[in-house]
Amino acid sequence: MNFLQTIGSGTLHLLRQMGGMFIFLLVSLYHIFTPPFKFKVFLRQVRFFGNRSLMVIVLTGAFTGMVLSLQVFYTLRKFGSEALLGPAVALSLIRELGPVLSALMVTGRAGSALTAEIGIMKITEQIDAILAMALNPLKYLVVPNIVAAILVFPLLGGIFDLVGIYTGYVVGVKILGLSKGTYFSQIETFLTTEDISIGTVKSLFFGLIVSWVCCWKGYTAGHGAEGVSRATTEAVVLSSVLILVSDYVIGTFYL
Repeated sequence: MNFLQTIGSGTLHLLRQMGGMFIFLLVSLYHIFTPPFKFKVFLRQVRFFGNRSLMVIVLTGAFTGMVLSLQVFYTLRKFGSEALLGPAVALSLIRELGPVLSALMVTGRAGSALTAEIGIMKITEQIDAILAMALNPLKYLVVPNIVAAILVFPLLGGIFDLVGIYTGYVVGVKILGLSKGTYFSQIETFLTTEDISIGTVKSLFFGLIVSWVCCWKGYTAGHGAEGVSRATTEAVVLSSVLILVSDYVIGTFYL
């Protein structure tokens, strides 16, 4: 009976958490379309998600493109299809690796900081002070982050893709000896607008997921430094898992 009681209480706790997160998301999305919109806070969060994560995205995209080009070239050479290196690298980056890896990098760099910031505001009672002034903390703390992440994540994913494609070109053409014209002409032949739309839609959902989960975990952080650290860890882990799960779901829907 104790074993069953433990399972039941754990299940109920999980359902309460899921329900609370879902209601939190719906209320936040509703407040996006209700005035006033905190435009200055939004611009600050665009810089927070975008500009401060740009170097990490460029470095990750560069080495991802280089490694991908190197590995794909030797794989294709076994089948005599080295000419398809360009589209193989481009499609892999645009459809999968670009959105997923850029989202994971931003989660580790900006998502954790966002959770810690809101968590510290929670334990120092700054959120209670906002409520005491008859203001809605979601309008100040959550809505600008969600809108900024939805806008910035596709842009960072696009930068990741471009950097990866061109560093793949450097490895494939300058180092491995593939023809320059073959690399880019085959990309133009095989790459379609549907491939780009898949990557864009994934980045939009990833931006929503990361901002939603990180804001929720910070907003519901426990007391003290231990509560904030636990909320930050849980936010990064849960965001990363949901990114991978939603990547499969969206890919299945499109394919």
